[in-house]
Amino acid sequence: MDLKNVNEIVDRYEAQPAALLAILQDIQRKENWLPREAIERVAERLDVPVTRVYGMATFFRSFSLKPRGKHICTVCLGTACHVRGAPKIVEKLERDLKVRAGETTADMNVTLETVNCVGACALGPLVILDGTYHGNISSAKLDKVMEGVTGRAEK
Repeated sequence: MDLKNVNEIVDRYEAQPAALLAILQDIQRKENWLPREAIERVAERLDVPVTRVYGMATFFRSFSLKPRGKHICTVCLGTACHVRGAPKIVEKLERDLKVRAGETTADMNVTLETVNCVGACALGPLVILDGTYHGNISSAKLDKVMEGVTGRAEK
């Protein structure tokens, strides 16, 4: 990660410690994760303990302290999605991508995540790919959605 980018993000918030959450969100959006060097630079620039920055980065599940793929595939496992087949969707993705939930493909293309609920219960089962919601997902629909990410239909 280029620390110049971190400096630019911190500068946009005038190095205000109150903007820590927004700063981390911007870094995460740009890098898809929070590298250790970025966290240390943010602490230095905001003149706050690095433990404060790590505390915020680990409190919110949306932040990742390990590299994530170019594409983020999230499956909702809330009650409504669960009873409509979300666990089978996760199993299929794990087979097709050759990773377990919480992992990233070897080529760093896709990170597969699960969440407890996204509050879109009427759409279950629900897959969120790069921020786009795909509701009432089936195996066939899932293949079509993932085709855009993998460049081919999953079998």
